Amino acid sequence: MDLSVLKKEVDEAVLVDAHAPNDAKLVRIIWVDGSGQHRCRAVPFKRFNDVTKRNGIGLPFAVMAASSCNDCPAAGSNLSSVGEMSLMPDLSTKRTVPWNKQEEMVMGDMQLRPGEAWEYCPREALRRVSRILKDEFNLVMKAGFEIEFLLLKKAVRDGKEDWVPFDSTPYCSAISYDAASPFLHEVVASLNSLNITVEQLHAEAGKGQFEVVLGYTACLNAADNLIYTQEVIKATARKHGLLATFLPKYAMDDVGSGSHVHVSLWQNDKNVFMAAEGSSQHGMSAVGEEFMAGVLHHIPAILAFICPIPNSYARIQPNTWSGAYQCWGKDNREAPIRTACPPGIRAGSVSNFEIKSFDGCANPYLGLAAILSGGVDGLRHHLQLPEPIAFNPYENASKLKRLPQSLAESVEALEKNNTLTELIGEKLVVTIKAVRKAEVEYHSKHQEAYKQLIHNY
Repeated sequence: MDLSVLKKEVDEAVLVDAHAPNDAKLVRIIWVDGSGQHRCRAVPFKRFNDVTKRNGIGLPFAVMAASSCNDCPAAGSNLSSVGEMSLMPDLSTKRTVPWNKQEEMVMGDMQLRPGEAWEYCPREALRRVSRILKDEFNLVMKAGFEIEFLLLKKAVRDGKEDWVPFDSTPYCSAISYDAASPFLHEVVASLNSLNITVEQLHAEAGKGQFEVVLGYTACLNAADNLIYTQEVIKATARKHGLLATFLPKYAMDDVGSGSHVHVSLWQNDKNVFMAAEGSSQHGMSAVGEEFMAGVLHHIPAILAFICPIPNSYARIQPNTWSGAYQCWGKDNREAPIRTACPPGIRAGSVSNFEIKSFDGCANPYLGLAAILSGGVDGLRHHLQLPEPIAFNPYENASKLKRLPQSLAESVEALEKNNTLTELIGEKLVVTIKAVRKAEVEYHSKHQEAYKQLIHNY
């Protein structure tokens, strides 16, 4: 046989084989709706490159008005089956899917047409409030999440298959960590492949509960990292025959799961939340105190964004390290807001503050936008902090204001809050309030059904 012909046949075979993976490859475009659920559309790789990355994909307006219990638009949301926007991939976020190398994933921005943001886009809402902080005060907010979740395994109880906690060991149990280490190692490897910094991880206090701590970054990137991390954790659990859930309160007789967020302020690549020389009363700079005072002042309404389902409020209880009263404290883990002085920070100084109420069902873009809005208001009006609480707030509950004890109460606080409405955007806030009210109504009639949300969150 002519060797040149053979070489041509081999080269053509190699060329076909080289193109085969791309022909089969898919790209997931991810968005997070008003109820905090992750959703995606998948597009073949060639079409993504030829069409989608320029024009996006069409989605009905109604996708932002769905609740966790119903895919129809919530009543009063001002969104319906009429109208369509474009989900545009943010190419800066495109990554290879760690658990399926044949796919990529990318975050989507909601636009009316390429280049024109839709008013209901959560990522754009966060960008908008971030620009206000930058333009008015030359500040950037950075954030880092501590992500708690339950790891569940299948078991047969009373002749029925059910999901039960992975184990029942105590806080920071070495036994629990060792038992889950194959799963945890794979999670960390996947996050490393996504350039997401993992600072530490450990077994938490709840049955089958674990925590992964992510590194600090600019708040839009922090929200993207949270979404990708949740995707990694859930997919890796499935691979190991397990189920991971971020539901705030899976078992009423056990502790809940949050996504505590640490927040700091930066200017010219320097942390300016911390007092310059550690000489202030509370270890914070003036802008740091005013920003945090604004968040504390607005936290009842902020809860409507960071605690988005009725189940969230089963977690916000005294003596559960989640913060049930409107107060703050220095390293006080019973306060919803605590200032932190981690190792390496000079004594008496504060590098950041933690908001413990944030949970894993929240849309992180809207949650951070709400926190930013409260902080901006604190800076604009030079709000002052009350004295810190140096004890368990429950011990002096009669003198402290209780945070909303239900989603209905936090929605009521949001309805009275013009500041958050103005900064986040009136149309978007109207939709979010409608989604929250739909959650309240459904929960009042179908309380047991909410346990099924372990599969949604």
